[in-house]
Amino acid sequence: MSLLTHTLVSPDSYIANQNTFSSINDKDLHDYKNLRNLTVTNSRLTYVSKLAFQNNIKLQYLNLKDNNLSSLSWRIFRHLNISYLILTGNPLHCSCENMWIKLWLGEEADTQELRCIDDGGRRLLSTLKLPNCGEDTQTHTHTDTQTHTHTHTEQGAGKDTSCRWVPMATLSPSKVTLMEGERVDLSCTTSGVPSPELIWKMALVSYYEILTSGQMSVLRLSNLSSLDHNSKISCTAENIVGEKESSLLLDILFPPKITKLSDAIPDHHWCIPFSVSGNPEPTLEWLLDGEEVTEGRFIMTMIHDVTEREYHGCLQLDSPTHLNNGRYTLVAKNQFGTDQKEVEAHFMRKPWDSEQNEGPPVDPPEDRVAVYVVVGIAAVAFTGFLLMLVILKFGGNSKFGIKGPSSVISNDDDSASPLHHVSNGSNTPSSSEMGPDAVIIGMTKIPVIENPQYFRSTNSLLKTDTFVQHIKRHNIVLKRELGEGAFGKVFLAECYNLSPDQEKILVAVKFSHLQILHLLFPPSLALSHLLAC
Repeated sequence: MSLLTHTLVSPDSYIANQNTFSSINDKDLHDYKNLRNLTVTNSRLTYVSKLAFQNNIKLQYLNLKDNNLSSLSWRIFRHLNISYLILTGNPLHCSCENMWIKLWLGEEADTQELRCIDDGGRRLLSTLKLPNCGEDTQTHTHTDTQTHTHTHTEQGAGKDTSCRWVPMATLSPSKVTLMEGERVDLSCTTSGVPSPELIWKMALVSYYEILTSGQMSVLRLSNLSSLDHNSKISCTAENIVGEKESSLLLDILFPPKITKLSDAIPDHHWCIPFSVSGNPEPTLEWLLDGEEVTEGRFIMTMIHDVTEREYHGCLQLDSPTHLNNGRYTLVAKNQFGTDQKEVEAHFMRKPWDSEQNEGPPVDPPEDRVAVYVVVGIAAVAFTGFLLMLVILKFGGNSKFGIKGPSSVISNDDDSASPLHHVSNGSNTPSSSEMGPDAVIIGMTKIPVIENPQYFRSTNSLLKTDTFVQHIKRHNIVLKRELGEGAFGKVFLAECYNLSPDQEKILVAVKFSHLQILHLLFPPSLALSHLLAC
């Protein structure tokens, strides 16, 4: 691996005082694509390859001061954009091969005091005027060979006799304007000593062939394609002195073609995008449902970009309404033909006929989702409200609902109901375990009070033979809960010593806040008196 490869570690690299450093070869800098500034000074650099910087297109500063360079080819820098080139202190030869340095540096050659060596010693490069080399002979015609030879014989004794003049290239015709599908021949003539190499440069879709004879070459184009409109064709002549290029742009005439017409898109304004090709530039016209669109402040055609053969833009609409809905037709015309395309555009629903509106709504999708969410929440809330009303209206009238847990499951086999009983399991209560103002529900004693409703005047409500009978608290044994109403819970109970014919009778007992309000008989019990407790 070369010393240069070891040294380059950044975009700015500096090499100095290296006696073993003598050349920069093709691959030495291949991997350093970001190299911008390179300094190689006070070393023994004698050779730089023509491909040394082929992969260093970012190189802008090159300092090769105080080395052993006798010549430097212009081909090294043909693809670079070098801003600074320093060659002071090198033993450059006063030859046509180095003439390009004088022409390229211009006044900078004097600033650097750049010198070259010939038979007479060292001289400023800016004063170099070799016979028939460079600008001295550019006014001579390439056919006047004898004149050039004679001039060289008189002025060129002891000089570089291999160099006559910088290469020249002439391309004809200088301008081509043809219809698509036609054919044309382009000729390129070169001159220079040594004889320059002739190179055609182009990238074409059209069919072509090259015929070369000596210093003249013919490029034959046939079946010209519109895709080659504004394509560049160049003819280059180059030798050791330098290069010269002659070029032209193809001007191919063809009818319009609409390559793109897309659906309307909302942006800062609504836009119907399009791309149109044609040469000469086509005129554009818009129709809405077959009627011409009058362009103005709120509707206008805008061209945003122009390439070699296409025009890209859009029909711009500012705040369009339902009146702008419809089928838009783009018509492109020039003197060679016409093309048209259609697209459907929908901007807003008709306010009076939303059901018959064709095309999708223009509301953003997130707005529609929000509406669905709000409607769903409202429906759920309304359904819950209706269920609450039903529960409040019918729940309190149920005679079989279970509203709470029971403390003890009764062992009484008389009931087939699966409901929990609230008896402690004994058939008769023990009077010694209860006070006069309490009843037993399971294992809990509940205080009771007299119901004052049964001690008021009720002549208008009771029959004449109805009377109020008081029952001892210990004669009531609760069996199970029947339900709950607006005024409290209702329990099924056994009442003892109520009738001389039966030991016990099933009755219903209503409680309110753990206090007995009154006792009800079941409908099957035919008694003419009311029991209250």
